[in-house]
Amino acid sequence: MAGLTLHPMKEIRVIVSGENRPFVTELLDKVEATGYTIIGNISGKGHHGVREAHFMFSEQESLVMIMAVVPEEKVEPVLAGLRPLFDRYSGVMFVSDVAVSRREYFGKKAATS
Repeated sequence: MAGLTLHPMKEIRVIVSGENRPFVTELLDKVEATGYTIIGNISGKGHHGVREAHFMFSEQESLVMIMAVVPEEKVEPVLAGLRPLFDRYSGVMFVSDVAVSRREYFGKKAATS
């Protein structure tokens, strides 16, 4: 059995108010990210102070983190698309180098041999 091959990609993490989740997920759909993961009701401390999770209230009142893995060429369109949101609302975006074993799941075709 052959070992797995890893392929470089970019992981995008966006933390925004729950009310802005649809904006981010629609943007990821528009740039054709193949998928994303949403973690709701998160807490943290940042530029605007401490934000506590509110499990008893609607998700719109708490923070959410949306994560996606994309090819490098999709990072810039996501950055450009988030600018209007971040100009008006609080939020943050992180981009990290990651490696995936199934490149075709993330928008890159596997090399044919």
